[in-house]
Amino acid sequence: MIRIDRVLANNPGPATGPGTNTWLLDDGHGTLVIIDPGPIDESHMEAIHHTVGDRSVVAVLVTHTHEDHAPMANPLALDLGVPALGYAPGPGFDPDLRLADGGHVVVGTARIEVVHTPGHSEDHLCFRVDDVMFTGDHIMGGSSVMVETMGPYLDSLEKIRGTGLRRLHPGHGEEMEDPDLVIDWYLAHRMQRHEQIYEAIKAGADSPQAIVETVYSEIGIPLQALALRSVQAHLTLLTEQGRIASDHGEIAIASSKAP
Repeated sequence: MIRIDRVLANNPGPATGPGTNTWLLDDGHGTLVIIDPGPIDESHMEAIHHTVGDRSVVAVLVTHTHEDHAPMANPLALDLGVPALGYAPGPGFDPDLRLADGGHVVVGTARIEVVHTPGHSEDHLCFRVDDVMFTGDHIMGGSSVMVETMGPYLDSLEKIRGTGLRRLHPGHGEEMEDPDLVIDWYLAHRMQRHEQIYEAIKAGADSPQAIVETVYSEIGIPLQALALRSVQAHLTLLTEQGRIASDHGEIAIASSKAP
């Protein structure tokens, strides 16, 4: 039976919650991979080494290249003498081996399935072992996520929905049971925001910042920059759907086409 350990990085904040979850996935026989070692931090690296103990590490995996997940992957992999694996290079990260959707990483007697889940970022991956999935920032414990591209994000949620998952281990927050219920909430929440943004435009909000101030009025200033990125993603999808139009940066409801 697989063993899963969590080492919490010391980077709490409005966007990271308690901090980044670094996961150690052990095949049950002392062979393991490290997932998302987080930002460069000597004390966190020491904590990871302490948790590894005398077990054998075969690789360091990265869900995506945001600064709270990937920068310590290359130094840690070099220190352990193993490859760093990810979808593509990014700020502070250069994979020794690149992973693709449908690929696999063998960890002793365990087999990790690589699932490309773009949306939060183009390079985002989830990692599945049996009925457990490590979701990075595709799904986070206790909150929604910032989205860069809305159409692909919704497709990525649907991609893992109904596939027999039993537990999710996110990049931030606590692990989650009943994944399909969680995914249903994520889809419903995202579509609720989609319609709220459309209604805000109908009511006169004519810029992304005006929409943030209307739709995301309950969040604090530190999170408004992230909300702005999600709003931009919704606006792109609304434009693709033909529901809004933009003229010199001003946003408005698209004119109805004559029959």
